[in-house]
Amino acid sequence: MNFFSILILLAPIFFVILLGWFAGRYGGYDGKSSKGISSFVTKYALPAHFLASTLATPKDEFKAEIPLMVTLVLGIIGFYIIVLLVVRYVFSYQLTGASMFSLNSAQPTFAFMGISVLGSLYGAGEVAIPIAITGIVVNALLDPLSIIIGTIGEKAADRTEGLGKVTLKAILHGLSVPLAWAPLLGTLLVFLGFKAPDLIGNMLDMIGTTTSGVALFAVGVTVGIKKIKFSFPAFSIAFLKTVVQPIFTFGIALLIGLTADEVTKSVLLVAFPGSAVAVMISTQFKSQEAETASAFVISAILSLITLPILISLLV
Repeated sequence: MNFFSILILLAPIFFVILLGWFAGRYGGYDGKSSKGISSFVTKYALPAHFLASTLATPKDEFKAEIPLMVTLVLGIIGFYIIVLLVVRYVFSYQLTGASMFSLNSAQPTFAFMGISVLGSLYGAGEVAIPIAITGIVVNALLDPLSIIIGTIGEKAADRTEGLGKVTLKAILHGLSVPLAWAPLLGTLLVFLGFKAPDLIGNMLDMIGTTTSGVALFAVGVTVGIKKIKFSFPAFSIAFLKTVVQPIFTFGIALLIGLTADEVTKSVLLVAFPGSAVAVMISTQFKSQEAETASAFVISAILSLITLPILISLLV
């Protein structure tokens, strides 16, 4: 695929993001309304899309995606751990700050851009399972792990809540997120032999098909209302997210022996900009708040350059 064709492919996607940015910057949107749009996507539209797509997928197709899941676990969780260790012991960050830095370097905004970008390349039906797998890895594994490690760092500052209780709460919270339990539930039902009636699929699709445009608009609104702090940590997080992590995942995909299409899907899934959810977790811990919010915006801008380049190299 030549570079001009890629720009044509991505133009509608970036147009909707730009429209959202304009609304966030000049259209009267604020943090509360932006959160409302994001909540609609992450709690209702995208989980419904996951369920509809997953329930329509044969069991054998899930089994065939195990190597892809291993790649995404290593490409996301493994990358988080490596960055955490470097930031903690080379740059002497406090543990909580290192966890938030690493989380924002590793968590992609797959839920908002995956369907649009990958769907344009392969079709929505072909990418539903990879995106659902990414949802499980991020929401059921990465977020709880980062919260647990962040809390351990806080305990070093004499926090009172027991680590065991915090760990259990973090895991349960991760599993309670619709982006985690919806694909997990759909996968379980498929392996149990459940076949959803067409009526259920149509009901889920009624809201699930709204995901793509609304999600991209939400990304733009979130970027539009954020203030950028041009600091070295913010640029570092954005660079790690949009450049280093895709290269890291590409190497893992080759080692595992994925097919060319699976390599492309795995690399692009981690190459999307940083996640607003990761920024919110940093805000909850009151650690690296300005840096991670700025990195979210910078990574979104960088992706305008990096995504076309990656697609031109991989497709």
